[in-house]
Amino acid sequence: MSKRVLTTESGAPVADNQNSATAGVGGPLLLQDQHLLEKLARFNRERIPERVVHARGSGAYGYFEVTDDVTGFTHADFLSTVGKRTETFIRFSTVADNLGGADAVRDPRGFALKFYTEEGNYDLVGNNTPVFFIKDPIKFPDFIHSQKRDPFTGKQEADNVWDFWAHAPEATHQITWLMGDRGIPASYRHMNGYGSHTYQWTNAEGEAFFVKYHFKTNQGIRSLSSEQGAEIAGKDANSHQTDLLQAIERGVNPSWTLYVQLMPVAEADDYRFNPFDLTKVWPHKDYPLQRVGRLVLDRNPDNVFAEVEQAAFSPNNFVPGIGPSPDKMLQGRLFAYADAHRYRLGVNHTQLAVNAPKAANADNYGRDGLMASNAYGRDRKNYEPNSYDGPAETGRPLSAPLAVAGYTGTHEAPAHTKDDDFFQAGELFRLMSEDEKSRLIANIAGGLSQVSRDDVIEKNLAHFHAADAEYGKRVEEAVRALRED
Repeated sequence: MSKRVLTTESGAPVADNQNSATAGVGGPLLLQDQHLLEKLARFNRERIPERVVHARGSGAYGYFEVTDDVTGFTHADFLSTVGKRTETFIRFSTVADNLGGADAVRDPRGFALKFYTEEGNYDLVGNNTPVFFIKDPIKFPDFIHSQKRDPFTGKQEADNVWDFWAHAPEATHQITWLMGDRGIPASYRHMNGYGSHTYQWTNAEGEAFFVKYHFKTNQGIRSLSSEQGAEIAGKDANSHQTDLLQAIERGVNPSWTLYVQLMPVAEADDYRFNPFDLTKVWPHKDYPLQRVGRLVLDRNPDNVFAEVEQAAFSPNNFVPGIGPSPDKMLQGRLFAYADAHRYRLGVNHTQLAVNAPKAANADNYGRDGLMASNAYGRDRKNYEPNSYDGPAETGRPLSAPLAVAGYTGTHEAPAHTKDDDFFQAGELFRLMSEDEKSRLIANIAGGLSQVSRDDVIEKNLAHFHAADAEYGKRVEEAVRALRED
């Protein structure tokens, strides 16, 4: 077997990879040393911009298998037959910290799933919580600024975090999730995943249903206390990455069961709260969970940078039978996610292996740009329509038009009977055991007591009082006790 030869990027063999060429023994370096210049120049360019949010992440490949017939609700081909399998790639992540942050921290977790279907890639971008802090994308940049490093101190500040939440009463529901027992998952394997947003399914007859996705972990829910999280983060900042990698390597393949909630479109307008509000859940008694299939992860990426860091998910990557809803946050993300990838990875990021569709008929008129690798040549025109048998539109929309009244041409949300910011947060609190309530109160008070401004504390306390009288009273007492110490 011949020995492999080290070459430059142009393919020329490298004579010496240990010593730079000099003008005589001990002399200055030579600009003609192409191998040296190439190595240094490439090294300077090895990093790309990290994600503004969800920077710290882990990923794995697997498959999704249909276990139940849902053809009455969607004509999506990858969901068309019981037993059908579709290759997938998933990326888990924390939200607020930088690329070098720790895994075992109190933070929502991203749950982004790419289905490599025969009709193109379908991206489902969600979290490990069914709700979020805000309901309108115009507030998203401000929200993230408040959770990131302060421009003066260079670190996350309780004043900023809680000041924003004080002015965002709709965040109370998500705060109750985040500060509760599930706020620090023990691993990515031991948490649920949710589409969080409301989407739309359309069946072969053109009937439309609004849908919410629930991926229930088959490993069981396991979480960490604040003290356990701090200890683990100090010992192994990469604890969740380590766990996922090693589990798959030893053949313990994590899995989730997918359930959906389905709402006929006609029921949306007069539902008791806005069904497209990302800060609210649909109670299961109104729309029970219906099983769809199972997700299994069985292969680790070979290269974390190429496959996890460069993985690009966008919620506007739909397939026939699935589409968006009037969910304002979803509508904003339809633009923002793809735009972020064009900035970070370039306009041709969809040609990277982890992002490229595996559908045999993937064909379009996107051309050129930085790092273009799709070789279109003779008789392959870059305009449409043309006379050279180029790809043409089908004329068939992916899903039914959004047939919901009152959602166009206005900044106002429709009025529903239960459209307040606190009702579901109170419902969640009242579902908790006494031990869960005690830990929730301690977690909230631990952060809120660090805030320097009394008016910010009072605004936040008012939110918890509005959610539930006991909830507010206990948080207020706990904060007072900590501030008096």
